[in-house]
Amino acid sequence: MKKKILPILIAILFTTPVFAMEQPNLGEVVLETPQEEAPQAAAISEVKKPEEKTLKEKLQDVYHLEVEKYDKPTYLLENVLTHKFDENSIWDRTQLWAGYNGDIGLQFTEAGMGSEHTTNHYDINTINVGYDGFLKNNNGDFRIMFNISPYSERNVIQNLFADMYIATNKIPHHRIMVGHTRPPVGMEGAYGPFVLPFLARSQISRNFGTVRKLGARISGDYSLIGYDFGVYSSDTYFQEFFPGAEFIGRVDLKPLGKTDGKYGKLLIGGSMDAGHRNNNFCVVGAHIQYDYKRFMANLEWAQANGYNGPLGRSVDTHASGFYATLGYMLTKKLQILARYDEFDPNREIANNNQREYSVGLNYFIKGQGLRLILNYVFCQNDAAKDSHRIMLGTQILI
Repeated sequence: MKKKILPILIAILFTTPVFAMEQPNLGEVVLETPQEEAPQAAAISEVKKPEEKTLKEKLQDVYHLEVEKYDKPTYLLENVLTHKFDENSIWDRTQLWAGYNGDIGLQFTEAGMGSEHTTNHYDINTINVGYDGFLKNNNGDFRIMFNISPYSERNVIQNLFADMYIATNKIPHHRIMVGHTRPPVGMEGAYGPFVLPFLARSQISRNFGTVRKLGARISGDYSLIGYDFGVYSSDTYFQEFFPGAEFIGRVDLKPLGKTDGKYGKLLIGGSMDAGHRNNNFCVVGAHIQYDYKRFMANLEWAQANGYNGPLGRSVDTHASGFYATLGYMLTKKLQILARYDEFDPNREIANNNQREYSVGLNYFIKGQGLRLILNYVFCQNDAAKDSHRIMLGTQILI
């Protein structure tokens, strides 16, 4: 019996390796299954991108839009009026936009209601239409903007052309602009109309700043310092052909720039505007701006020995002024404001100061894109009748 079993065991031992050698072949068959799925993966990569939103869907997005920052304009129809270029183009996008800022103003004195402007340059109606273009990688951009608002002291052409410039951002932390722009004559004087806290600017801004000029400028922005220097024609609103040269510069220190906003944002700076237009003129100023959570404060002082403002030059006029603005966000949409503003149009003449006490409410329905404004101003004038002004305004950007 043993002799019969032994040959059987030997036969099993010899056949076992043959069976084991066949196992890898079976495994190889199983491993071929993922290779068969590869065409499916390729098919997935060929799935078309989601279609662009329809006009109705874009308008619904505008309706549900929530904006929490108010330090820059928000254009409600940006997605509708923006054209994006394909990857082969050097252009990234172009945008068409429009903005309106204006008020219904009621002015009255001790004698009663009146339309006479006893206050200082209260012409508040801004209608702008603009077209912006941007290169890819933020290398450069341009703006063409028209001012549709009528203005009695300038003709249609002089008042029509507003921002007209080209700019490049190729140098890190820097921006170079050439064309017709609003230079930084003071702090508030450099603001565009659609980010102002009140409907009207401060008196030093209305007299010295808020004017556009033709020239070239370079600005730098670092964590602890910012600056803006430019050389311009002293002409304003295309009224003369290069009556003289004008230098405008501003420097801002940022003491809290390395704290990531933990203690708020603080700017401490100064500016100078000096040039020649028939006669020499010079305006110097200093400012402080602080923002912390819901609180904001702006303080600015300026003094002029002649100036070249929006209403033209004022040769050898020694004027000065100061204002302080405080603001607080009561809710995410409602802001309360207060401002004290004093201006001396000529320091060589006594008893001619103009003081304004202002309070205001801003209701940001869609940030700066849709805002309701209520301002009250008490104007105390040494050389004219005191007056009160109530302004109900609105702002819309599309």
